[in-house]
Amino acid sequence: MSLKDRRLVRPATLVALLVAAWALPYGLGGYAIHVVDIALVFALLAIGMGLAMGIAGQINLAQIAFFGVGAYTTAILTTHNGLGFWPAAALAVVAAALIGLLVAIPALRMQSHYLGIVTLGLALGFINWTTNAGLAGGADGISAIPVPPMFGVDLSSEYLYYYLEVVVFAAALAFGLFVVRTSLGRRMRAMRDDPLAAGAIGAEIPLLRMTAFLLSSLYGGVAGVLYAGLIRFVAPDTFNIANMFLLLAMVVIGGRQSLVGCVIGAAGLSLVREQLVDYPTYAQLGFGVVVVLMVVFAPTGLAGIPARVRGVLERRRGSSERAALRPFQPYEAAERAGEEDGPPMLEVREVSKHFRGLRALKDVSLTVNPGEIRGIVGPNGSGKTTLFNVVSGFYRASGGRIALAGRTVSGVRPYRLSLLGLARTFQNLRLFADLTVKDNVLVALDRTRAHAIWRYVLWPVAIWRQEHRLNHQADALLARFGLTEFAGAPPGSLPYGIQRRIEIARAMAGSPRLLLLDEPAAGLNGEEVRQLAEIVRSIRDSGVTVVLIEHNMGLVMSLCERVTVLAGGTVIAEGTPAEVAGDAAVIEAYLGDSAMADLPLPEVTQ
Repeated sequence: MSLKDRRLVRPATLVALLVAAWALPYGLGGYAIHVVDIALVFALLAIGMGLAMGIAGQINLAQIAFFGVGAYTTAILTTHNGLGFWPAAALAVVAAALIGLLVAIPALRMQSHYLGIVTLGLALGFINWTTNAGLAGGADGISAIPVPPMFGVDLSSEYLYYYLEVVVFAAALAFGLFVVRTSLGRRMRAMRDDPLAAGAIGAEIPLLRMTAFLLSSLYGGVAGVLYAGLIRFVAPDTFNIANMFLLLAMVVIGGRQSLVGCVIGAAGLSLVREQLVDYPTYAQLGFGVVVVLMVVFAPTGLAGIPARVRGVLERRRGSSERAALRPFQPYEAAERAGEEDGPPMLEVREVSKHFRGLRALKDVSLTVNPGEIRGIVGPNGSGKTTLFNVVSGFYRASGGRIALAGRTVSGVRPYRLSLLGLARTFQNLRLFADLTVKDNVLVALDRTRAHAIWRYVLWPVAIWRQEHRLNHQADALLARFGLTEFAGAPPGSLPYGIQRRIEIARAMAGSPRLLLLDEPAAGLNGEEVRQLAEIVRSIRDSGVTVVLIEHNMGLVMSLCERVTVLAGGTVIAEGTPAEVAGDAAVIEAYLGDSAMADLPLPEVTQ
C-alpha cells in the first residue's frame, strides 16, 4: 500500500470507528451497556498503566490505588462535605496526581522488581485504609454519590453516561498518543530501553520517571471519577488486588508498548470476565496462564504481532532489497582563531576512582585543548573507560577535579553535562533498540526540558511546531552521515558498522563541544576504519574537540595530535604519537617491541 493510500485509509478508519462508537448503545441491552461502561473505565486505567510501564518502563502496580483515590475523593467530597460533583472531581484528579508523585519517589532510587514490590505495597496500603478507615466507610463503602449534572442531560441513564465516557476516553487516548509520538514520549521510550544512554544525550531521567507516574495517576484519577459517577457507590472490593492483576493482564496481553494495544486488552478482558463471572477462580487462573504465555511467546502483546509478521516477511525477501549506506558529507570547517587563548576544553586534575578495595584510577591528570583530537590508549583494565565514565558523570570521582571549558563539572549528572556540550559513545553499542534510527537521532536533537510538559496541555501547537523543526534537523543529520535509507529501521537489524555510525550521528545531534569516542573502530573492517577517520577529522574541523579511546594503534597514531597512555589506572606517558611510540614505559606496558617495530607512524593530519 502506497503512502497516499495509507493517508486516505487512516481518516476513513477513524470516521468508521466514531460512527460505530456513537451507534453502539442502540444495539445493546441494559446489562450490556453497563459492561461497556465499565470496560471504558478499565480502558482509561490501562492507558495510564501503559504510559508508565510500557512507554516509560516503570513498573507500576499502584494503578488501582490511583483509581481508588479518584473514586473515594469524589465520594467523600460530595457526600461528606457537600461539594458539587464536578468541583469534587477536579480535586479528586489533583489528589490522584499528588499520590502519583509520591509513588514516583521510590522510582528515583530503585528499578526493576524492587520498584514493583514497592508500588504493590502502596496499593495494599490503600486497600487496607479503605477497608478500615471510618472516613472511607470501611468495608461498607460510600453510597449516595450524586448524579453528575450535565446541562440538563440525565446521566443517571447508563446509555447517556456512555457518551460522556466515550468523549473523555477519546480525548484521553488522543492525548496519550500525542505524548507517545512526540518528544516527551520518545525520551520516555529511550529511558525505558537504556536509561544510561538516554541520560548521556540529555534526557532528564529523574524528572521523566516522575512524569511517567504523574501521567499514570492522572488517568487513574479520571477513571476513578467516571466510575464514581457511573456506579454512585464505592467500596474496597472494587480496588482489590484481583482487579490490579486483571488490569496488569489487560496491559500485557494487549501490548504494553502500544496504547491502542492496552485499550484492546482492556476491552477484550472486560468482556471475557463477564462471560466467566460465575467461575472467578478459573478466570483468575486462566488470565495468569495467558499472561505467562504472552510474556514468553509474544512479549509485545497482541499489538506487536503485526510488526513481528512484517519483520519475518522482510527477512524472507533476502538481502537484495537492503538499503545502501551513503557516503559521509563532511562538515563545514569552523573558524579556530583564538582557541589557544581560552581555557582547556577538558581538564582532569588528579582524579581517582575507587571501587571498594580496587583503585581503578590513581591521580590521573590530563588537559585537552579546544579543537584537538586526543587519543587515550592502554592495555585492557588500565582505566580508560572508567575515566570516560567519570568525565561523563556516570561515576562520581573519589577525588580530584574535572572542568569542561573552564567550568568545574565534578559530580554533575550526565544529562546536565550533555546540556553543557559533552557527548559520548560507548564501548559496547547502546542504541535504543525499540526506536527507529531516526527516533534515536530525534531523542538527542531534542533539548527541551521535562518541566516544559505544561505545553502539552496548555499550548500543544508549540509541540507540533517543535516536531516539524526536529524532523527537518534529523533528516539533514541522517543525510550527512549517509543514513537516510535506514531512517525507519530498528538499529539492531542493521550491520555492526552502520550501527557504529548511527551512534556517532546520535552523539553529534546534541551539537557538542566535546565528543568522547570509546573504541569507535572496534569490530570495523579496514574500509570502515578509513571512513571513521574521515568522519572524526571532519567533526574536529567543525569545531568539536574529540577524545577517543582506541586499540587500533594505526588509527590513533595517524589521527591524534597527542596521545595519553594509561596503565594500572595511572598516566605513564603523554605526548605526540611519535614520542609515545618511542617511550620505553609504553613499550614495556602496552605495545611490546615486536608491535612497535610494525607500527605505522604516518604524518598527523592537522
